[in-house]
Amino acid sequence: MGELRDFVAELMERHGAAVETLADDGLQVLAPAPLRAALGWPELAQVTFAPKRLNEAIPIGLEGDWLDRFGSLLEDRGRWAERQLTACATEAPGDPARVLNRALNFPNAVWRFQRMTATIARCLVLTLRYSVFSDEKHEGLVRVGFNLSTGAVLDEIIERMRPVLAREDWQAPETATRRGALRELETAELEARIPALLDHRIRRELEPLLHATRRRLERDRRRVHEYHEDLRRVSIRRLFALAGAIGEKSEAERKRERLRMAAIEREYHAKLDDLRHHYAMRIVVECAQALDLYVPVQRFTVLIRRRRGERTIFIDWHPSVRLLEPPPCDWGVAVDGTRLVCDEKLHLTEPAGQAPCQACAKAWCRACRPARCPRCGAAARTPAPV
Repeated sequence: MGELRDFVAELMERHGAAVETLADDGLQVLAPAPLRAALGWPELAQVTFAPKRLNEAIPIGLEGDWLDRFGSLLEDRGRWAERQLTACATEAPGDPARVLNRALNFPNAVWRFQRMTATIARCLVLTLRYSVFSDEKHEGLVRVGFNLSTGAVLDEIIERMRPVLAREDWQAPETATRRGALRELETAELEARIPALLDHRIRRELEPLLHATRRRLERDRRRVHEYHEDLRRVSIRRLFALAGAIGEKSEAERKRERLRMAAIEREYHAKLDDLRHHYAMRIVVECAQALDLYVPVQRFTVLIRRRRGERTIFIDWHPSVRLLEPPPCDWGVAVDGTRLVCDEKLHLTEPAGQAPCQACAKAWCRACRPARCPRCGAAARTPAPV
């Protein structure tokens, strides 16, 4: 709980409180009136972060509503920050073509390395908090990253860069650095790409939960089906036994069994609806923090050729993690390095972005015509992450 204690101590001091660190993993806080009103503390409060409560100390932990209370004190401060990374600024790969050859995969095009330039890339790192509401509540954090200078997705690079960021002192970007960082990915394009990537990341994070929920749903559905199927078989046997009987009494019994079967069917569907409501999931996502990160990179200029067309793209090699980012992508989630190049405008897409139409079997580029197939007019499917 050391990190939580240091966070609370700094937060109290920023709001005008006098804070003293105690030996038993606690704090003694002399709080001003606004802070006392917000947290419900006395003027002189002793708080503890230990598992066991000590004396009259107020216990603080990750459970309960403490994080929400501290979040109300922060308000919108800390939601956005900018930082410059200076580690390994001059490092460069010895053989750029070999690095590209291991990372790039263009099945229907050829590429040629042209040059390498040392520069600064502007990256955007979004930390988002998701809450899953079902029969239980689950919470978690996901991070998505974009290279605003090349348009690449940086999920793996950002995760590997976190230890580097933790080791290096915080440094605000210089004015020359901000001006020199190229920005190719505009705000509208960024907003259009975030939902699909976020959906992919959250589904991957929740895959164990989804698998367990589907298994329990199938188990309960099977039990409900077996129970009502047994009831239905009993009514069917009774109807067969009454098939040859005549008279008002027999007809009344047949009518009663038919009504019972209809009631069983209604109850069965009602139970299935209850199961669907019980296991339904509602996911709420909110942005916790945005970080503008300026990092030194080696920018590769790559020429792509497809039939008679040519296109130049930029791909950054990040010396801080010694890793090449994925190539830019005009359609799809773009988390791996495989790209297909279209004939019309040389768009780079995931393989699914140029798959054949399910109606007429014509292959077509979803980046060129995102709505419908150009031949038969069948509606296109949006990118479907795993």
